[in-house]
Amino acid sequence: MQQELPASALQPVGRYQVNNAQNLELITSAAHVGFSFEGREAKVVASASYAGAHSYFQYELDGEYQKRVRISGLNDTVVITAPSAGKHTVWVYKTTEAHTGPLVIQKVVGANVKPLIRPNAPLIEFIGNSITCGAAADPSEVPCGTGEYHDQHNAYQAYGPRVARAVKANFILSSVSGYGAYRNWNNNGPTLPEVYEKIDLQGKTTQRWDFAKFTPAIVSIALGTNDFSDGDGKTPRLPFDSARFVNAYVGFVKDVKSKYPKAQIALMSSSMMNGPRKQTLENCLTAVKKQIDTAYPSAKPVALHFFKPMQASGCTGHPSVAEHGVMAAELEPFFKSLL
Repeated sequence: MQQELPASALQPVGRYQVNNAQNLELITSAAHVGFSFEGREAKVVASASYAGAHSYFQYELDGEYQKRVRISGLNDTVVITAPSAGKHTVWVYKTTEAHTGPLVIQKVVGANVKPLIRPNAPLIEFIGNSITCGAAADPSEVPCGTGEYHDQHNAYQAYGPRVARAVKANFILSSVSGYGAYRNWNNNGPTLPEVYEKIDLQGKTTQRWDFAKFTPAIVSIALGTNDFSDGDGKTPRLPFDSARFVNAYVGFVKDVKSKYPKAQIALMSSSMMNGPRKQTLENCLTAVKKQIDTAYPSAKPVALHFFKPMQASGCTGHPSVAEHGVMAAELEPFFKSLL
């Protein structure tokens, strides 16, 4: 017998809210929900943020990744088909990032459909920019330079979710394309530290995120690529300021520590940077670590990981899905040691 599971009964991981219509809005990249059903198929009724918009989700069926699905307009139904009868599990992940609008889940329809709860495991929060979002990584359906910016997003295959799955940890992503520690790629802000407390990581939003909902064991922060960038060539851009970068970064780490006092802080460099800029960023992150370790002598020391440089081959110079796999493999022993 077919049953309807309202989206408000699901147990999301990542930033989310239940809206006035009692639908579930998955807000951040790779925010996810799970459900089980019996038989051969279940239906997910979902929508983009407004009538003309589209979004994407990705899903696993019985622990195996399936594909990316486009969600169009205010009412779209995705049929998930299992190869055999019996009981099945599904995890649905938002593919796109917060600033392209929420992925709205209205309900799940199927036989004996029930919400799943994430297995009990340490949680890693990945804070960062477009790289952390998995932006511009996947032109498999919409070629680079065509469609809209979020058409090449692939949050499920970004380095953070991949390394979390490899080390059997849960994960949330708090990342925004183009944002930096003290300035963004083509403007002076609001920066990631300035929007971190907003539920959707956007400057104009007044609603705050409730940090009590999740308690990460590790907070991974990867900022700097955009602070160092030359901008869009239109907006005036001053040379990179190491002192401002370090001060802003230290302030942000202190803010994160105020929310998660027991979390291990891990700072990442950028896989997209080479040469003198790469060295300067690593020097800055070492300075941030020194200041934080001095300020919190009884806490776990800040961990650092400096990426091996790569010639990124995704869209607009970003890492591709395959290159995110390389980054995740490089990070796996680092996170294993922290856990």
